[in-house]
Amino acid sequence: MANKMTSTLNFKTYRTSVKIGNWNEEQHLEEHVRNKYLRKRENGELIAQRVDLLKHNILSPVELSTTTDGALHFGDVVMLVNIGPCGVSAGRSIQPSVRTAFVITSVDGTPEGATLHYEQSFALKTTSDFTGGLYLTSDAQTFRKCSLRSRHQEVNLDESECFLTWWKVVHFDPQERLENEGLPVPANVNVVILHCKTHQALAVMERLILGTTYGNEYEVTAHTFLDVHKAEKSNNHWILCTSDPAGEGLLLLNRLKSEGNCVSLLRENPDDPTEFLRCSVCNYSEDR
Repeated sequence: MANKMTSTLNFKTYRTSVKIGNWNEEQHLEEHVRNKYLRKRENGELIAQRVDLLKHNILSPVELSTTTDGALHFGDVVMLVNIGPCGVSAGRSIQPSVRTAFVITSVDGTPEGATLHYEQSFALKTTSDFTGGLYLTSDAQTFRKCSLRSRHQEVNLDESECFLTWWKVVHFDPQERLENEGLPVPANVNVVILHCKTHQALAVMERLILGTTYGNEYEVTAHTFLDVHKAEKSNNHWILCTSDPAGEGLLLLNRLKSEGNCVSLLRENPDDPTEFLRCSVCNYSEDR
């Protein structure tokens, strides 16, 4: 009998047009939600609109600096590229944009346009178009502050310039560092970028994928990977790329193509970031 009465009470014996309960409040609430949505859409405040605006601005192309003497200078706009065993970079695209271009900034009073030398401290600042000039920064690893996937030393962007934003370039071959100390840093060659405070090398985690607004990308940390010879692995090798003076894209890629050393193969699955492009310039023979 109780089940029968419950089923009878739950059964709607009225038409959908009948107004019951707090119908007036619900009607005003729906109207408020609808007006709020229309107002946000008109002002471009919807999440989808904000994401599209962010992508449009932060992925817009950037003109990199050109080098006539083959060296890097303060004030140069460069792009950091990591070439691992199969041509790995932190992002899947190697086209310079607001998001991937950095300005070599002086921290010791060196004038803009002066040559950058090995072991000289500097900062890497984003271009001041949309990002407003953020500095590549890092700090010592702690239990609460570390990278998301690898748990190594975290690398991020911060608006304040301090000792945490200081980096220096060293020769990628440890046996040649002493004799190259103080010499100009050449552009478009392999180097190691060390954090001045923690002495950890900037690294890309080629096997750890992060899902971001811009797709699947590789995690970047500050961690020194050493092989059996106590030399940094290719995870720590970076190339500060500049533009071709002839105005035909990146000087590094054009040089590799002209020398016949860059053989790029299409990915079988373009949506898989772990499937790398192959380049014969990567002739490392280290165990991973």
